[in-house]
Amino acid sequence: MASNGRNIREQILGLLARKDYRPLNKIDIARKLGLTGAGQVALRKSLRELERAGEIARIRKNRYVLPAEADLVTGKLSIHQAGYGFLALEPPSGTDVFIAAENIGTAMHGDRVVARISRDEPYRRIKGRREGRVIRILERAHDTIVGTLQRSRNFYYVVPDDPRIVHDVYVGQVSNSPQDERAVAGLPLATSKVTPQIGDKVVVRLEAWESRHVNPEGEIIEVLGPASAPGIDMLSIIRKYHLPTEFPMDVLDQAKGIPETVDARQFEGREDLRGEFIVTIDPDDARDFDDAIQVEKIGSGWRLGVHIADVAAYVEPDSPLDREARRRGNSVYLPDRVIPMLPERLSNGVCSLKPGVDRLTHSVFIQFDKRGSAKSARFTRSVIRSAHRLTYKQAYTILTAPPADQLGERLHLAWELAAVLRKKRFEHGALDLDFPEVKVWVDKDGRPVKLERVENDESHQLIEEFMLVANEAVARELKKRAIPTVYRIHENPDPEKLGEYREFVLGFDYRVGDLTHRAELQRLVASFRGKPEEQALKVALLKSLKRARYSPQPLGHYGLAKANYLHFTSPIRRYADLVVHRALARDSAGAGGRPARSASALYQPDMAEIASIAEHVSTTERTAAEAEGDAIQMKKLEFFQRQLDERKPQTFRASIVDVRNYGLMVELPDALVTGLVHVSSLMDDFYVFEPARRQLIGRQSRKRFSVGDELSVFVVRVDAFKRQVDFAIGLSSDGAKGRRNRKRSRIAPLAR
Repeated sequence: MASNGRNIREQILGLLARKDYRPLNKIDIARKLGLTGAGQVALRKSLRELERAGEIARIRKNRYVLPAEADLVTGKLSIHQAGYGFLALEPPSGTDVFIAAENIGTAMHGDRVVARISRDEPYRRIKGRREGRVIRILERAHDTIVGTLQRSRNFYYVVPDDPRIVHDVYVGQVSNSPQDERAVAGLPLATSKVTPQIGDKVVVRLEAWESRHVNPEGEIIEVLGPASAPGIDMLSIIRKYHLPTEFPMDVLDQAKGIPETVDARQFEGREDLRGEFIVTIDPDDARDFDDAIQVEKIGSGWRLGVHIADVAAYVEPDSPLDREARRRGNSVYLPDRVIPMLPERLSNGVCSLKPGVDRLTHSVFIQFDKRGSAKSARFTRSVIRSAHRLTYKQAYTILTAPPADQLGERLHLAWELAAVLRKKRFEHGALDLDFPEVKVWVDKDGRPVKLERVENDESHQLIEEFMLVANEAVARELKKRAIPTVYRIHENPDPEKLGEYREFVLGFDYRVGDLTHRAELQRLVASFRGKPEEQALKVALLKSLKRARYSPQPLGHYGLAKANYLHFTSPIRRYADLVVHRALARDSAGAGGRPARSASALYQPDMAEIASIAEHVSTTERTAAEAEGDAIQMKKLEFFQRQLDERKPQTFRASIVDVRNYGLMVELPDALVTGLVHVSSLMDDFYVFEPARRQLIGRQSRKRFSVGDELSVFVVRVDAFKRQVDFAIGLSSDGAKGRRNRKRSRIAPLAR
């Protein structure tokens, strides 16, 4: 009998699927399959792999079944700070499963678990949603946590930074040594040489946690420093998300060997574009420029050139640089630093498309007709010399004034094309899910000093449209060539989740049709554009859609309404793009029709390797997004706390996005922060909640607070642990408290 891994897996699944199968343990399964010796070893390995993948489940007495036969499901657990959780199923199927706090057991946020579905209807807590109980933890999300060291009378414990980890972690007994009462004498440390003190941020390695009736225990392995010290908050984020802070020596040594300038010998086989008028447009504080553009008028249409840094020319497959870039997956952008995918010598040096210097690039030329339809696309390895480095603000200034020189004329021509492409994209069904961003400016010590809203104006839209069409053109080309690569996909949403979202939107008094029809979803998004509740409704919509990810198959992008899509335009900061560059370099002809013969161009990964890369970079991307969001939120809270400490609270404009019996939920559009104006802070009257109209009404004055009202507010309380901010109403510009333009409100109350 064949005993290789694949055959044994198939035999196991075949046995468990038989109608007469009764749950068996591994010894009985081996006997049933006639396995001995090496076959039994392979069986045990296959059982572990199948269980970890969620294809089989282990029940009492270590017997195995198919999950569906025992009402079992596998997935990743997301825990709310209130204690309950939701299980995102693997593979995705239907809505998430609700897990009540008392049914989570010893599972933690992010763990992969097996849960048993409850069939008891009376215990359904959420209408239409299945409920379950965690019965086994397959894989811990993390073996360490970051938190603040505290003490009680008899023991020390660490309060996790992540409020979704709802249990404190015990770390040792109190010593009676006479010393500074904050010092932790005798506390066991695994690797740290520094004695931890009460209030320090520390990293704790978790021990096995078997019972929910006692708190988890762990061992301090690193002392980061006092929680309030400069830089400790970002260091906590770095440790929490296991982000790398140093490059290995072999990577740095390889980077040092790369010249900082481009040698003329490297031009061989490349198209020389140094005489073309090419520019870069990036954020004010950008240090690496990996994309450049040029636009020319061709008859009644346009010719677009998108030039991307040829990182593959310097990072050869399976080199130290490549292995480290693959491990990191992407760069991470925190408020006070960048954790780059590539060493600075490449990311800010020879790969960065700085103005006035020669740089190696991979270029895409696309010709469009007057309607913005792509008529042809050409791909070539090239060398460019950027004519200008523009910031978004500079580009916007040029676009909002009549053209005064060649730069102005080219930029206006570029916007002419971008505007056509943008209009065409939304006509074809793309969803307008752009979110405004807030840039947190920090001083040299990392303390937040200013919050600046970054608008998605014409300068941003121009670059966005050109990058989108370049990515799409490369995806079509690689699909046509049948070359394995990493695609960017966004699968169609689950109709059940869209149904739940529809119920949520109805609560805001919007008219909503069948959201499984793309046109209706587009109409809805357009209807709440510019309204106070836009941010909340967009966030809820994103949660209802599937998450974009990387895949070895071109499954299309729902949000962009594109059948073929990938990431090609940012190889300095995304490993997926580097993989795509290597794929495009294969079979590509350079200048004079000569094919590229670099190591990257000759690299031919199989589908299994591409699938592994796609899964890995999807994970690192999610980790980076969570770390960046966490860091920005932390700095925003610190910004407001500093205002309180200095007794100089700044007044912000705010909009009411929801009204509850306990107060007003407000959003600050200039800071993108949501907080509460508690009803107790409304001192001018006694306010009564009217649920039908979702209003607070003053009993004496009859003054009303409704969704959509515009207010001026200032911060009165910050809870950094719960990530909550409370505000109070200040005097608005016209001197009235809590007043808005009633006429404007009546003509567009909530798009009824």
